[in-house]
Amino acid sequence: MTISEALLLEFDEEVKKTRKTLERVPADRPEFAPHPKSAPLGKLAPHIAQLAGFGHSVLTTPRVDFSAGSYKPLPMESAAQLVKVLEEGAAKVRKALAETPDSAWQENWKLLLSGQVLFDGSRFLAYRQMFLNHLVHHRAQLGVYLRLLGVPVPATYGPSADEPMM
Repeated sequence: MTISEALLLEFDEEVKKTRKTLERVPADRPEFAPHPKSAPLGKLAPHIAQLAGFGHSVLTTPRVDFSAGSYKPLPMESAAQLVKVLEEGAAKVRKALAETPDSAWQENWKLLLSGQVLFDGSRFLAYRQMFLNHLVHHRAQLGVYLRLLGVPVPATYGPSADEPMM
């Protein structure tokens, strides 16, 4: 089994869990934030939906410089819109992941902001830390937002208080 084949199994599961969470986003509450230092729901949920685009960049480019201005924040319109953006990005990541040879995982990958290095390591670490773990982290945050808004939290790695059985 290649590295990519192993990672595809995990990727598919994380996308499935993320889809379930985004499907429940109450788009009529974009201003909601659990704390003044927290991102509002209208920024967090679209960020999660768009993260697959970043994952695609990790797999297909040697670097990303945020100052290049290629990232355009998605305005939140509906849960269906968020899921659609996630699915479109995930399809691109899945294709790129399937095509990534084992040798490419050791190649260097960088994340920059106006010349300042934010990440400099192997593509494998960039994929796991900067993309997949990042996705899981924000999905967990979104679960807290859902709980505070009274929206049932989906089961992810086991039952939730709202979904006792997977």
